[in-house]
Amino acid sequence: MDTLNKMKKILFISIALGSTLMFSSCYYDKKNEIYPQALTTTCDTTNSTYATVVTPILNTNCNNCHAASVAKNIGANIVLDNYTSLKLYVTNNSLLNSINHTGGLTPMPLNGPKMNACDISKITAWVNRGALNN
Repeated sequence: MDTLNKMKKILFISIALGSTLMFSSCYYDKKNEIYPQALTTTCDTTNSTYATVVTPILNTNCNNCHAASVAKNIGANIVLDNYTSLKLYVTNNSLLNSINHTGGLTPMPLNGPKMNACDISKITAWVNRGALNN
């Protein structure tokens, strides 16, 4: 009888352990929502200008879809590759809301990870300084 009780105990522990592992390993979430990128002390936003800082960031992260040449087909007709067009999206706050994943707008870049925190801070600094064409 003692052997039967030991086997029952081992079976119970095995089932309990297996169930715990199965349910705990099924959890899935988005990495960038759980671990948002923290600003580092090396992110310099003091010299954020349109030409030297904002344009390269947009070219890397946005203009594959939002350049004038492709925006009609794949970028919802939103053009960000020139100052005049970009200024509209700065003025109505959709640029910052999209890249910050706020404001109920489609998070950008679409189906990609959020831009790094330093690049977002540089664009935000430029916008907060009046979004000049400099």
